[in-house]
This record gives sequence, C-alpha cells and structure tokens, in this order.
Amino acid sequence: MDLRAIVVDDEQLARDELGYLLGQVGGVEVIGQAGNGLEALTTIDRLQPDVVFLDVQMPGLTGFEVARRLVDGGADAQIIFVTAYDQHAIEAFEVNAVDYLLKPVDPTRLEVAVQRARRRTDFNRVDPERAAASGVSNAQLEKIVQLVTERHSRRERLAIKVGERFLLVHADEIIYASLADDKITVVTPQHAGTSNYRTLDELQARLDPSVFWRVHRSHLVNINKIKEIVPWFSRNYILRMKDAKATEIPVSRTQTRRLREYLKL
Repeated sequence: MDLRAIVVDDEQLARDELGYLLGQVGGVEVIGQAGNGLEALTTIDRLQPDVVFLDVQMPGLTGFEVARRLVDGGADAQIIFVTAYDQHAIEAFEVNAVDYLLKPVDPTRLEVAVQRARRRTDFNRVDPERAAASGVSNAQLEKIVQLVTERHSRRERLAIKVGERFLLVHADEIIYASLADDKITVVTPQHAGTSNYRTLDELQARLDPSVFWRVHRSHLVNINKIKEIVPWFSRNYILRMKDAKATEIPVSRTQTRRLREYLKL
C-alpha cells in the first residue's frame, strides 16, 4: 500500500521538486500540498495522511509549531522535517521519533526517510498503543527547537584571503560570492577576498538560507544587499549590488520566478 503524503513548503517550486523526487522513489502518493502552517493543519486534519514532509522555515507558523500542534492533537502522521539549516544544526534532529531531510533534498536520503516512515506506519497499524507511546513528544520537539536555534543563531564568521592575509568577516557583511575559474570570490563593503570553500554549495550550506540566495549557479547574493533590480531581456533580471563597484549579477530563469514572488515584482 502506498504511503499517503502531504508536502508542506511555502515555495511552490520546492513542493513541486519534492513531489517529483517522491514520484521517482515510488510507493508514495502525494495526496495534498500546503503553502503555510495554517493551511497545513487544515489539510492534514482533512486528509489524515501517513506522512507529512514539513518545511521548517516558513513565515507565520514554522514547521516546528505545526509539529507541536500535530503532537498536541494526537495525529498519527509521521513527521519528516525538510530544512535548509546547516549540518552543524542538523544533529539536533537526531531523535528516533522524527526524521529530517536537508535541502537540496538528496534522492538517496529521501528514499531512506520514506523507508523509515513506512516501517513506523506499519508498526502503528499493528500496535497503535505502543506506537503512540514511542512517538515524538513535545519535550523532544522543544529540545530540537532549542538546539537548532542555539546553533543557528551563532553568528557565522568566515575567513577570506585578502592578499597574504586571512580576514574574519561576519556572514551578514557579505554582499555576494561568485565562482569563476574554480575560485570563490567573497565581497564585503570593505574587502574582496577568496574563500577556502571549494564550491558555492559548501559555502551556501554555512549561511542563512532566508538571506543568501543562489540566484545563479555561479552567484550567491545577500538579498539585504541588493541596491537595484534591473529588468533584462526575456523577463529576466540583473541585480545591482551595494558594493563599491555596484556589481551586476544575473538572475537565472529558475530563480527569476522566486525573486518575483518574494519581492512582489
């Protein structure tokens, strides 16, 4: 029997992508989607899924708050958090009763999470009383929230090489980072230096995903440091950044839609 799933994420593209990956894994029927926490609660209550893929970082009700209400209401659905938190915060999720996926979702890791959810769902059907006793508790959720918040709120400092010196910069000082000739350049108001990270994916994983957007495969920008958005051909955009050179950074076609939605362009 297929697992009946609901996908919750405030970004349509993320919901579509996860739905596609679940289709590739097989054995999962996506019976509903929700774009925010309140919609998630009503959809879950109405459809009674086996598993909920729950984005953590959502405006309004966060994924954690949705999970709390599900636990309080005695919902049977398995919870799989989907998060862009970095690997340092992820160990907070190591609780037997919950699972997590790190964005961007890896298909192999998704398959493991689905198998775990299937085992727990089968266990629920065979022995619901023992399953209820072993389910996630509010105390466990609170512990996860506390650990994640502590680890994520530490101000990330990054080392960049400027000439022969290494300088430490706060993440929120970064205006943008670009990859060219296998070298990552990081630009702040005072400095332009190179990073020891080998890929933009690695650098992005250490930064706040709500602030740093991968607007192009070669460019990562701090959305708080955009000076101007310039319309370009084919309804695309170029970002003019707040550095001294007013650097222009292209936005890829896939990210243009996200930018339009976020800034109501």
